[in-house]
Amino acid sequence: MGAQDDLPDLLGDCVHCGFCLPTCPTYVLWGEEMDSPRGRIHLMQQHADGEPLSGPMVEHFDRCLGCMACVPACPSGVQYDRLIEMTRADVEREHPRPLQERLIREAIFRLFPYRRRLRALRGPLRAYQRTGLDRLVRRTGVLERLSPSLAAMERLTPPLGRTPRLPGRVTARGTRRATVGMLTGCVQGEFFPGVNAATARVLALEGCDVVIPRGQGCCGALSLHSGREEEARAFARRTVETFESADVVVVNAAGCGSAMKDYRTLLADDPAWARRADALAARTRDLAEFLVELGPRAERRPLPITVAYHDACHLAHAQGVRDQPRALLEGVPDLTLREIADPEICCGSAGTYNLLQPEAAGALGDRKAESVAATGAELLVAANPGCTLQITTALRRRGADLAVAHTAEVLDASLRGLGRAALLGHDSSPTGA
Repeated sequence: MGAQDDLPDLLGDCVHCGFCLPTCPTYVLWGEEMDSPRGRIHLMQQHADGEPLSGPMVEHFDRCLGCMACVPACPSGVQYDRLIEMTRADVEREHPRPLQERLIREAIFRLFPYRRRLRALRGPLRAYQRTGLDRLVRRTGVLERLSPSLAAMERLTPPLGRTPRLPGRVTARGTRRATVGMLTGCVQGEFFPGVNAATARVLALEGCDVVIPRGQGCCGALSLHSGREEEARAFARRTVETFESADVVVVNAAGCGSAMKDYRTLLADDPAWARRADALAARTRDLAEFLVELGPRAERRPLPITVAYHDACHLAHAQGVRDQPRALLEGVPDLTLREIADPEICCGSAGTYNLLQPEAAGALGDRKAESVAATGAELLVAANPGCTLQITTALRRRGADLAVAHTAEVLDASLRGLGRAALLGHDSSPTGA
């Protein structure tokens, strides 16, 4: 999101070599040049040269998941992450979308970044699920006829149980080794509260005082990755202010961590916030990244279970955090770790992608579910709520009832000696603290 003056130089870095092609999910799906990174860069160059944004051009940009798999694959160092976000900001400013699409997008961005609104929705959604109305609605296909995006939103909603609320501070067990701030997230906080509870417990068991500011809000990830720059900047400023006194900010959702580490770029042109944003970005750590840096202290108890680990795109590609989650899982006695084929290919979640591009997202979800099932693992471990929702839904579509957990929940089960039953009884909506 830097100045548009940077655009010509960034576009010129691409030599159209094609190394990005096998890593691009939409190119893998369709084999269409304009649905590859280098094809989209060609369209970006056309727009930079003065061609207006047309409907077909915008469609190719919209089909991009923003998964960033092409970035580490590129031998020329093309900053496609910056290019697609700058382009999406152009689309939001310049391209008038059809009314129904505008309404869907506004509904998404008026709901998901706001914890209180998500919380208010939980009661009606629980009633909807408990009465069996959800099964009736899916059988009739009424939502599909009204809007594929609404149908995707309903289909992805996890089973909702009780919501444990965390205190403002969780005290370290034993000698304190660090004090950390903890981001609870929007979707993570309301749909996966058990992940946050497990994260706080693991950090405390490893000797950390965990500070959980009650006034924290959305980090701005969804807005940032969708070209809504001003909205993202407003969320970023509030998050910087909330966590400014923290020595380290620990994040357990890949998309949120990626966005916060990018605050230095997002607010680089804001004299009042640039330095503060850069400082917070430097102190932001993914949970796995932080725990490996800290080093293990608490005893790992045996957990005889076979696990497949899923690389969330904004953790592996955007943050470069690949080895750390695997190291943590391999540090659990009796745990067997299995790799998923083609880990660089996105599962189709990608923030709001599975809501706005449900057909493509469904195809990618099915592809990922097939790869997960092929591992023969008993448990899938993922570090992003969107990935968990997406892959769980795809697994159920193929009749596979595989348990899914976050890395924090696996560590929590090991550190507390809960055994494999605590994880294999786990579904896509953690209900316990």
